[in-house]
Amino acid sequence: GYRITGHCLLPMYSAAKIMWVRDNEPDVFRKTHKILHVKDFIAAKLTGSFATDLSDASGMNLYDLKRREWSEPLLKASGIPVEILPDPHPSSHVVGEVTDKAAQKTGLKAGTPVVIGGGDGPCAAVGSGVVGEGSAYNYFGSAAWIGIASKEPAYDPEMRTFTFFHLDPELFMPVGASNNGGYSYQCFRDAVWSAQQPIADQLDVNLFDLMGLKAASAPVGCDKLLYLPYIRGERCPYNNANARGVFLGLTPNHKKEHLTRAVMEGVVLNQRIILDALEGQGAHVEEICVIGGGAKSALWRQIMADVYNKRILKPRLLQEATSLGAAIAGGVGVGLFENYRAAEAMVQIVDTQDPNPSAHACYERLYGVFQSAYTALVPVFEELAQLHA
Repeated sequence: GYRITGHCLLPMYSAAKIMWVRDNEPDVFRKTHKILHVKDFIAAKLTGSFATDLSDASGMNLYDLKRREWSEPLLKASGIPVEILPDPHPSSHVVGEVTDKAAQKTGLKAGTPVVIGGGDGPCAAVGSGVVGEGSAYNYFGSAAWIGIASKEPAYDPEMRTFTFFHLDPELFMPVGASNNGGYSYQCFRDAVWSAQQPIADQLDVNLFDLMGLKAASAPVGCDKLLYLPYIRGERCPYNNANARGVFLGLTPNHKKEHLTRAVMEGVVLNQRIILDALEGQGAHVEEICVIGGGAKSALWRQIMADVYNKRILKPRLLQEATSLGAAIAGGVGVGLFENYRAAEAMVQIVDTQDPNPSAHACYERLYGVFQSAYTALVPVFEELAQLHA
């Protein structure tokens, strides 16, 4: 299915969930008229029309990227009737107008055009200014991913990346999404740093800021301390639900600042594997726009620049980029903008970080060890999983 949908088989996708409902709640499945994403359900309530967009359709593990249609072989194999799936449209498609009934319930003006919009990742791409081939963004929230704009789907030989449709129907968005971005850092805060909350309050700073100040005092590479960030399993770059978080190389000389920085570095080293996979499929990335809560940290952005050896761009809107992308899709749909290139003028870059050559050289050496560590620990992860079975 990977060569058809651009996605490997994972239970998070709609196809697996629909099959679960079919097998475990047959009455619900039998009564189902349409399967809709949340945004599509809202659009249906507003307009009375059932539809979806290409970006969300391409994330259901049922859509043929090349043929631009629901995959008949996959529908047949999964036992999902095409009749319950909505018709996919470009993200700027006007699906209908606000009905009188919806207007009374919502306060919206009857007759207002409703644009179908897009999925969160593709909307974030547009809200980051990723609208031209080869442009890239890195989302750093609880999860973390790197996505690019491409004229073709990307099929990684090791299936380390997925491909969605971009909001622009002439583009695709190859992406690699890790389960473990800021979530690793948050869990480390809760486990190790929570007692320092009164100090942060006294200084009138966020506890994450206090952690960053401490981490900045540790050297690049944390004196050979590595952190593998797989605390809740992994999907990209490794599809392994049994993978776990690991500190490797711990000595008596390592202090709290080393461990804190190692978590930050480990998350980025993992993202580097995804970046290499995307570039290995032909992408040429010169700079990366970073968004999400993690992008607030200047230290984390510098680590990204040094690990990736790319210029890192910080836009003004870090946590609202997805909403901006959705708004731009709406603007294109109703004719306010000619096309998605409008995003380039709307995304304001407020800071940049360039790679430090000596830091990059250090991370290059660590990067190989980081990958070797995961490979060596795979059988250990499997044994641990069996212990808990």
